Parts: sequence; C-alpha cells; structure tokens
Amino acid sequence: MPPASMEASPWVQRWSHLVAPGARVLDVACGSGRHLRWFARRGCVVTGVDRDAAALVAVRDSDAALNGAELIEADIENGPWPLAQRRFDAVVVTNYLWRTLLPRIVDSVDAGGVLIYETFALGNARFGKPSNPDFLLRPGELLAATQGLRVVAFEDGFVAAPDRCVQRIVAVRAQTPTSDPALYRL
Repeated sequence: MPPASMEASPWVQRWSHLVAPGARVLDVACGSGRHLRWFARRGCVVTGVDRDAAALVAVRDSDAALNGAELIEADIENGPWPLAQRRFDAVVVTNYLWRTLLPRIVDSVDAGGVLIYETFALGNARFGKPSNPDFLLRPGELLAATQGLRVVAFEDGFVAAPDRCVQRIVAVRAQTPTSDPALYRL
C-alpha cells in the first residue's frame, strides 16, 4: 500500500465512480501524481499540470500506469493557461487555490463531465498551513464558482486526521445546455 501522502484523497475516492473508464481526466497542480495514478489505474486517460518539472519527472517514473500520461510543466499562476479550449470528462483539484483560475478550471469541465475539488478553507490557520487567507476558501466560495454546474455534493468545515478546515465540492455539467442532468448514483 502506498504511503498516505501518495493515496488519493478520500473525497476523490468517494466520488470517482462518477468518472467512467476511458474518461479524460485533468489533475490541476498534480504534484506527486496521486490522483493521476488513481485514475490511470481505473482506466482513464490522464493529464496533469504542475510547475515543478522535477515532480513531473518523478510522477512519470513512479508508476508504469502513468507512462501514457500527458504531463504539462506550466506556471499556471503567472503564465498562460496551457489547456485553452480543451475540455475534460473530469477535472480534479486538491489542496490548491488560485482564485483567478477558478473560472478556467470550471470551464475545463466538458458536457456531462464532473468537477471534484477539495482544498483548505478559512479557519485552517488554527491547525497550521496554509494560514494565509489568500489560499483559504471563503464560506460558499466553491458554490459560487460552480454556478451553472449541478452540485452533487458540498462540504465546508472541519475534518479530522489530520485536523484541517476544508471546502469541497462535486459538480457536474449538463450534457447539453437545455438537458436536465441525469441523476447520479450517490
């Protein structure tokens, strides 16, 4: 079993049944590749973006399942969005917040696709880093950012082991602008 830091987030694991095998999955700020690995092993086509070139090399070398992964080195906070005009069946973001990118991230979810997002929220400072409010979601911020998507699940509050304050959402985009999204198995 991989170390806890290399395991997919329990939130991502809980909702990954909404992502079909063969789906195109984007992991924003993919870091060590734990979610790329999770979805690649589930038969998905994975793309990861991160600014750390050494981390991306380590990701590619860490698991044969990631040999076909598209890994993009890009400073998405200070440079252009490297995935302009591309859409994905699933977009995953964990432990990352750069507010100016929220609209681009949400726009990257294709019709019928799912956004799985989890990061730190206000109140986290009492437990450690991040403590800068620039990197902590305000109450309801993910709900506001995902207007136009159908919210399947949302949580905002304290989570134990490790102790932290988080906000997390799972939201889907309708198949067509006029369609009513199908019910998703919870």
